[in-house]
Amino acid sequence: MSSPTPPPTQLAAPPVDLRGKVAVVTGSGRGLGLAYATALARAGARVVLNDLDPEVAERAAESVREAVGESAAVAEAVAVGTAEAAQRLVDRAVAEFGRLDVMVTNAGILRDRVLWKMTDDDFDAVVTTHLKGTFTCARAAAVRMREQGEGGSLVLVGSPAGQRGNFGQTNYAAAKAGIAAMTRTWSMELAKAGITVNAIVPVAATAMTETVPAFAPHVAALRERGEPLPDALRKGEGFGTVEDCAALVPFLASDAARHVTGQCVGIGGDRLTLWSHPQEIASAYADGGWTPDAIATAWHTSVGAQPQTVGIPAPRVPAPVDPR
Repeated sequence: MSSPTPPPTQLAAPPVDLRGKVAVVTGSGRGLGLAYATALARAGARVVLNDLDPEVAERAAESVREAVGESAAVAEAVAVGTAEAAQRLVDRAVAEFGRLDVMVTNAGILRDRVLWKMTDDDFDAVVTTHLKGTFTCARAAAVRMREQGEGGSLVLVGSPAGQRGNFGQTNYAAAKAGIAAMTRTWSMELAKAGITVNAIVPVAATAMTETVPAFAPHVAALRERGEPLPDALRKGEGFGTVEDCAALVPFLASDAARHVTGQCVGIGGDRLTLWSHPQEIASAYADGGWTPDAIATAWHTSVGAQPQTVGIPAPRVPAPVDPR
């Protein structure tokens, strides 16, 4: 007797094989961006790496070539944000490798300030790089992918700050929230062209997160003594190395994810998550409509009974044991 057909969750997915595909990864001179580019190249893609510093960009591309092969990567140094910069990246991919299949919009900067101290320049610089840079690069990539007529993948980079807000990050949180909204919008607009659009929400030991007091001693122990991060971090907080986040990008760029689009997917440490989309969670009704007094009377016993939390929850991680 033949075995029963397994449920869809048990069916083998197509292998993540990106041979023949070409990717651009913005902001890939170091950190998460370099990890994404390296993972794409290891999966078979040829990659254009990007940084605003030409030396940093070239060193990153050389590290990918050393890890994967001489034909795996090239560098394009340009500051992301303008339409001209985006077109340069797309043109470089086409000139070097003949096509473009994947755009990863990772470039970003920070200018953290509380609202009353944040300047126009602080706000504009972050929004230009993160939000406008994502828009211009995605647009240039979509134009090229539609011309090719073979589909493609846009992998946008979000943040927990864009999902929940974060103290001192008006500009960054707003940009990342906008990226989540663009993910949903573009997934609808590009569906007929076979182009998937997803946002990743990574959590890893980077220059920003390493300074979090609960994380800092564990990151130091990892670097100085090679101690692995504890499960309280890797599983409990979904916090690990940049390489831990990298696997999600080749997956989303592959045929294994050809039906995954419009999603915000979290990854970090040992944890993979799916973020919810905003939705109404409570309703109340008043015949003939609401007055201010009626809302005030009903608020705490109806829609306001369980207000939503804000901010990224504080990590709960025990301090590492001092080997001395």
